[in-house]
Amino acid sequence: MKKYSLISLGLLSFVLGSLGAILPILPTTPFLLLAGFCFARSSEKFNQRLKQTKLYQFYCADYVETRTIPKNKKWKIWLNIIILMIISIFLAPIFAVKILLACLTVSISLFLFFVIPDKKKKQPAKQRNRKSSNTSQ
Repeated sequence: MKKYSLISLGLLSFVLGSLGAILPILPTTPFLLLAGFCFARSSEKFNQRLKQTKLYQFYCADYVETRTIPKNKKWKIWLNIIILMIISIFLAPIFAVKILLACLTVSISLFLFFVIPDKKKKQPAKQRNRKSSNTSQ
């Protein structure tokens, strides 16, 4: 029973995360992470399928594997956030909601760029070998 409950919660989370990629009011990443958590504890088949989706690859894979996000991907994520939040702020009928959405946008941006570390680029093997041979001399 627990297995089917986790699969159901994982599927619901994946659907909500997928909708979150389109709708600015739903967060994508937390729902995809929850789906991954549920699938990892209930079904290897669903877990592998989730990890192969483009949505998961774009929003979660780097962070789940390395706890970092490459700088260029941060800028792409940030651009999506800005576009969707501007639309939300524009369409919000209540001024207080507009202010809250603007504050949320600033908070998410600060978290993205100042709390989550940048993924360092790997050096080509030739450069690594040169550096190690230079230091050993």
